[in-house]
Amino acid sequence: MTSTRIVVVDDHEVVRAGFAGLLDTQPDFTVVGTASDGAEAVRVCGEQRPDVVLMDVRMPGMDGIEATGQICTAAGDGAGPRILILTTFDLDEHVYDALGAGASGFLLKDVTAEHLFDAVRIVAAGEALLAPTVTRRLVHEFARLRRKQSAAPAAPLAALTPRETEVLRLIAEGLSNPEIAARLYVSEETVKSHVSRVLSKLGLRDRTQAVVAAYESGLVVPGAGG
Repeated sequence: MTSTRIVVVDDHEVVRAGFAGLLDTQPDFTVVGTASDGAEAVRVCGEQRPDVVLMDVRMPGMDGIEATGQICTAAGDGAGPRILILTTFDLDEHVYDALGAGASGFLLKDVTAEHLFDAVRIVAAGEALLAPTVTRRLVHEFARLRRKQSAAPAAPLAALTPRETEVLRLIAEGLSNPEIAARLYVSEETVKSHVSRVLSKLGLRDRTQAVVAAYESGLVVPGAGG
């Protein structure tokens, strides 16, 4: 069994040790390092090259958003770790910025052990952590606010074929590959190919980034139909 390598980042020692201890109970997980702030997280990730990072948002010095951006930029081309943001608040204004910096999803710090284990396995497999209702609410809300506040150009969706655009829309609605396959009457392998091409053409790391791009470009209107 291949073990998922994990780094835990939090400025509170009890929280850091608690998450690390929980994760180490799983036979398919190995905690390869911990960090108490963003700068240390960047260094540890550079040394240990984990598969998944649990990243606190609010830390003294370099915060989790800047650390996430640096880790993702250093890795390049989606080769780096998947980053799960840890937050105390289910509507934390910083979470959307973290998603934009390259995070693959987020977890509340009061998450149950089983949900934590599932979340790590989901993002380690390259999937987006979109199942919790609160995650979709966050993406909806902050994508809407970001479009109002920013005149930045939309993602280059013109590069996508009509079918790829439809697949992106369904990803943004939170559908899994099997659900997209059923909706479009195609095989799961075909859907996987479409998803891969969408991510490649738009320069995105994973499905979470695709969701953000779909909302920011206006392909999916927040609050409309879901």
